[in-house]
Amino acid sequence: MPAREELPSTLERSSRKAQDTWLKTHDSAVETYGEGERAHRTAFASLKHSFEKVGDHWEEKESKGPSDDQAARSVQQGSRESRGTAGGVDANASKRHLMDVARRLEISGRSTMTKDELVEAIGKANDRETRQARERGD
Repeated sequence: MPAREELPSTLERSSRKAQDTWLKTHDSAVETYGEGERAHRTAFASLKHSFEKVGDHWEEKESKGPSDDQAARSVQQGSRESRGTAGGVDANASKRHLMDVARRLEISGRSTMTKDELVEAIGKANDRETRQARERGD
């Protein structure tokens, strides 16, 4: 089992439940696939089913489910026709929810954005906040 100290930085700043979700799935994936990228991708896919990235950490979603079109695809479809993901943003959430997240992240111009634009802007804000937290050593 990977030590809690080896968690991705965004999970270090997240709830114990988010950490446990990632750790449990990662350990299982390591047993199945071995250590490496596939185990990490599997752990993040599981995490994104119940959590969404907000800023530099993960928060529990209002309801469980796939976070974007790629996550909703079957394993066979995903490997044959892979698409980009929303990077932890819950793209399947309501526009109202996305507006609330954008407000918390202080995204300007959010009131005139489409849902897709909100998802993209939140993703950029999340990346920026994560980068800043890493630079601070958080």
